[in-house]
Amino acid sequence: MKYTSLGRTGLNVSVFGLGGGGHSRLGKSQNKSEAESVAIVRQALDAGVNFIDTAEGYGTEEIVGKGLAGVKRDSVILSTKKSTDGITPDAVRASLDASLKRLGTDYVDVYHLHGVATEDYERLLNDIVPTFETLRQQGKIRFIGITERFGSDTQHTMLQRALQDTVWDVMMVGFNFLNQSARERVFASTIQQNIGVLVMFAVRRALSDPQKLCETLDQLVSSGQIDAADLDADEALKFPQADSPDLTDAAYRFCIDEPGTHVILSGTGSPEHLRENLESFTRPPLSPVTTQRLRHIFRRVDSVSGQ
Repeated sequence: MKYTSLGRTGLNVSVFGLGGGGHSRLGKSQNKSEAESVAIVRQALDAGVNFIDTAEGYGTEEIVGKGLAGVKRDSVILSTKKSTDGITPDAVRASLDASLKRLGTDYVDVYHLHGVATEDYERLLNDIVPTFETLRQQGKIRFIGITERFGSDTQHTMLQRALQDTVWDVMMVGFNFLNQSARERVFASTIQQNIGVLVMFAVRRALSDPQKLCETLDQLVSSGQIDAADLDADEALKFPQADSPDLTDAAYRFCIDEPGTHVILSGTGSPEHLRENLESFTRPPLSPVTTQRLRHIFRRVDSVSGQ
């Protein structure tokens, strides 16, 4: 397993981060038993993964807590989140206490404002962040994070505003090779400010479903965001497989090698799928030819998330 320092937090984190949300939610979305879901957490830990991300809204905090039972607390970096819907200072305090109980711990390493909309940012900064700061002083959280709504904010408008403030230790950013706009709009500043970056959406439906990928490419050609000539006869993007077993593997490795990224989140509910994803993190970077071609083809795209 590869490890890195999560920006200015100094936390030593695995580049592979186990995600408790997404399509699978550790198997809950596929009606897996609790024991099967807990086993996914254990499998990841056994493979050297030490970063686990969840949220109150995912319904997986208790699964994570049970997966960590008996594990040394300081050997794992826990990230969880508070939804901004109807949020108040009292709701934050109550929500965090409930999250800590479900996780079986007395602190979380990173606590995020979850899915912040641009129009809500100023209010949350002024009314809610002071409560986060108080909770940090109390030792219930170590670092403060913020996550964007990449599905609807594919241009990173909210995070560009958030980067003007110094309160954010960690940011969760939507990034994949279909939409690389975070490179200039977010990562240029997070690198300068040494902010920890968690990548979400590294793999979404368009990168695992050939039909959805073709639909997405057609959409991007029609909108003028990619040039049909750059695809040659390779509409299905087969060229990355010259040095990668499949497009999903190429997508993870593209993100791993992106400057400014620290943890690449990967969700799963299947032991076999987890093993496959873990293998991608053991492989070397994509070839410079493949990386540069992907950068060139999608250089103007900021309208899709891959979902």
